[in-house]
Amino acid sequence: MSNPLLALADVHTHIGAYHILHGVDFDVPAGQVTMLLGRNGAGKTTTLRTIMGLWAASQGSVTFDGRQIGGPAVAKASDYDGQRSTPEIARHGIAYVPENMGIFSDLSVAENMLLAARDARTLDRLDTARLEWLFGLFPALKKFWLYPAGKLSGGQKQMLAIARAMVEPRRLLLIDEPSKGLAPAIVQNLIGALRELKRTETTVLLVEQNFAVARALGDTVAVMDDGKVVHRGAMAELAEDAGLQHRLLGLSLAAHQ
Repeated sequence: MSNPLLALADVHTHIGAYHILHGVDFDVPAGQVTMLLGRNGAGKTTTLRTIMGLWAASQGSVTFDGRQIGGPAVAKASDYDGQRSTPEIARHGIAYVPENMGIFSDLSVAENMLLAARDARTLDRLDTARLEWLFGLFPALKKFWLYPAGKLSGGQKQMLAIARAMVEPRRLLLIDEPSKGLAPAIVQNLIGALRELKRTETTVLLVEQNFAVARALGDTVAVMDDGKVVHRGAMAELAEDAGLQHRLLGLSLAAHQ
């Protein structure tokens, strides 16, 4: 197995008076897609937000490429409350695609892409070769390049959100439920684009409710329940074990059709 690029060890997160994460432990191997699965309310989104520094880890550690970026030890060594700041974490090469996509509806597709590019101040400074590669993955973005992003369909907005995170090379992508609410044909297009991304050896941590997407893309998997990781292993093994799927996720045979 590849060495972990990201490692969470005994991570606890409190939001106000609520204790959401209760000792989360899992690794994200470099160059692979790790699926983070679980029922609604299991703590998957809170885990991504804690990694990204949007919530502070009150206990445990979040380590990226051997360097701790979250947890009380970081708080003691810096001015941050249990995390490095989100911009600092992003500068390590980590990008986050939230469930709500975070699209600026009044700006054009081009302007949305430019905002995500740290090394370009104007559109003509964007990496042309990388843009063409992204257009190959998401052709609608080229077609609607100068259109307001708010006019895009739900699937096109999701593609813009992912492309924006990839406008410059990233070492780790955190993606929260990219297929949610999308038509099956659009989901298949999304799977194809993410498979192409896998070939670039970009490391991905992907939260997903659609088990078919998880089965198609995942190399490894961590399953959460009630703020804890209750299963870790190879995605292929979980995909082949209907009984384990039912016990961990409540899935039935109908979920695979």
